[in-house]
Amino acid sequence: MAWPGSLRRQPVNRGLVSHCTHHHIVVFLLTFFSYSLLHASRKTFSNVKVSISSQWTPFCLNITAPELRPHELWNSSHLFPDAEEATLFLGTLDTIFLFSYAVGLFVSGIVGDRLNLRWVLSFGMCSSALVVFFFGTLTEWLHFYNKWFYCCLWVVNGLLQSTGWPCVVAVMGNWFGKAGRGFVFGLWSACASVGNILGAFLASCVLKYGYEYAFLVTASVQFAGGVIVFFGLLTSPKEVGLPELGADEDGSVEEDANRPLMGNDDADDDDRNYSIQATDTDNQPKAIGFFQACCLPGVVLYSLAYACLKLVNYSFFFWLPFYLSNNFGWKEAEADQLSIWYDVGGIIGGTIQGLISDVLQKRAPVLAISLLFAVGSLFGYSRSPNSKPINAVIMAVTGFFIGGPSNMISSAISADLGRQDLVKGSSEALATVTGIVDGTGSIGAAVGQYLVSLIKENLGWMWVFYFFILMTSSTILFISPLIVREIKLLLRERRLRMLAE
Repeated sequence: MAWPGSLRRQPVNRGLVSHCTHHHIVVFLLTFFSYSLLHASRKTFSNVKVSISSQWTPFCLNITAPELRPHELWNSSHLFPDAEEATLFLGTLDTIFLFSYAVGLFVSGIVGDRLNLRWVLSFGMCSSALVVFFFGTLTEWLHFYNKWFYCCLWVVNGLLQSTGWPCVVAVMGNWFGKAGRGFVFGLWSACASVGNILGAFLASCVLKYGYEYAFLVTASVQFAGGVIVFFGLLTSPKEVGLPELGADEDGSVEEDANRPLMGNDDADDDDRNYSIQATDTDNQPKAIGFFQACCLPGVVLYSLAYACLKLVNYSFFFWLPFYLSNNFGWKEAEADQLSIWYDVGGIIGGTIQGLISDVLQKRAPVLAISLLFAVGSLFGYSRSPNSKPINAVIMAVTGFFIGGPSNMISSAISADLGRQDLVKGSSEALATVTGIVDGTGSIGAAVGQYLVSLIKENLGWMWVFYFFILMTSSTILFISPLIVREIKLLLRERRLRMLAE
């Protein structure tokens, strides 16, 4: 008896290992570390917020700072009369960055599907590094403090940084097919968390010399990374004469492993994956339009869900060191180092949950279970005692259940959405779909950063965590139709296997 394609579960990693070359490894590492460096520069800003706030407010309101004379001259060079206004402006900068980043993602995804991905990525990395240097280092060296100048620089930085994610996901989609995608992309999507860890480590190492040196170090490393990407990144297997995804003669072994999760379950079993960027020059497909990409099944629901989830994830990203220092009175460098455990949990969560979703060949149920546990972990973390070991453990658990699903949606699920059956005739879709999902998520995160600072100032940190719980529950609500559909498919597959036996 011939089983339906959805029931023949091939080992998802067999095809992956058999087709992996040193080029695949180089592409994996280059895209991984290029986005890690982009995230490291973002993390630097969140890690030095306390120092920036102190620099932007009078010393008489910062009891740990030395008193300088004459008092009138000192006050004339600073932006805000008190730390509360400085904190609110820092939240405004986060919001400005994320809004410009969101707008840039929608544009960058379209541009990435039409231009050379290597050029777009390296340009974004090098240009963003220069902006970060101007923002954090040059202004401090020149003692130039201006709110509008900071806002303009951060808008430009958001637009330039937005070139990163759609490009690296598209390159990875060209090199790695459906076989084991949940595991590969789950492991690879740890690049953001590794970048956070790297940024926190670099900032904590040089913060004692001044926050401007934290920006200087991360900007320099990011610029060097952009140069390496320009000369070393291969955007598709075709550039080195390797067969494109789905072009192998022995593809029959991988038919089911390569069948898109987001495609029609009744589709022909012989469907293959298609390349995103590197296509036959004699039959070059047109890039999919923005509105066509929005109409693809699952794109809108996952985008809305990601808007809520990225709000929570990026709130931890932007505010966790500040929260630890402000709420528990820990030193800024210690808070930076402790915040790493949230990213460690996210790395482990994304990898394990991606592997489980590969085994089940379904994503939404795995997300739902993780997010339900995330609600409990958020409630527990909001009541964490003033103990660094206990705080680190609960923080890592929270990162596991929030960072893991966030990594899955932004990487593996975006790749699924951009490579489903409906876009096989127009395969230049992955960067556009990734830009839509991540762009919508960034809009939610942008609104959230302003709300976090507002809620904290008026209601306190406890209500901030209640807000996180509400947004996490909203994420489950948005993907509930997909959860129901995929659970029904799992039950149907189980019944069919029982009948086949």
